[in-house]
Amino acid sequence: MKRKQELRKEMKETLRSVDKDTLDKWSKEITDHVLTLPEWVNANTIGITISGEYEVNSKYLIEKAWELNKRVAVPKCHPKTKNMTFREITSYSQLEVVYYGLQEPIEEQTTVVLHNEIDLLFVPGLSFVTNGYRLGHGGGYYDRYLAQYQGVTMSLAFPVQVLDEIPVESFDIPVQKIATNTGIIKTNG
Repeated sequence: MKRKQELRKEMKETLRSVDKDTLDKWSKEITDHVLTLPEWVNANTIGITISGEYEVNSKYLIEKAWELNKRVAVPKCHPKTKNMTFREITSYSQLEVVYYGLQEPIEEQTTVVLHNEIDLLFVPGLSFVTNGYRLGHGGGYYDRYLAQYQGVTMSLAFPVQVLDEIPVESFDIPVQKIATNTGIIKTNG
């Protein structure tokens, strides 16, 4: 099996090879699938990252959440401690660009949302397998966060991101569902 770094590099190249209109169309289809799920309907607070250029566009879910008066919590990474906290945003103006072009909440303008307040956590990744394991970006922030999180987990993925196998470590925690543009994958997670 290929090493994680090699798989990350290959997936980034694969995603860059898909035209942006297709990625946007897939993102809207993924959003439509998520909006029908009881986990979404029943969630009062969602945890979700601000997507990067070649990720499933999270703005569609964020804006729908605001429209439905759901709380939106976005991660703030703390590189010194390698931990992550979620903070509620009510507007994109409460975000700032940090390292690697990531958008995170401005601490002075947002409030902390605790683990047990998040009903539905969208867990990002580069690659996924149908049993719920994922290959992240390599920082380990979500692995550490998931070790303490007890709520519902779901990932958003383009079809090219779902692979037959990825390396799995003892500390990896699978997500419970993966939403793709062709439907919902219920995992063993």
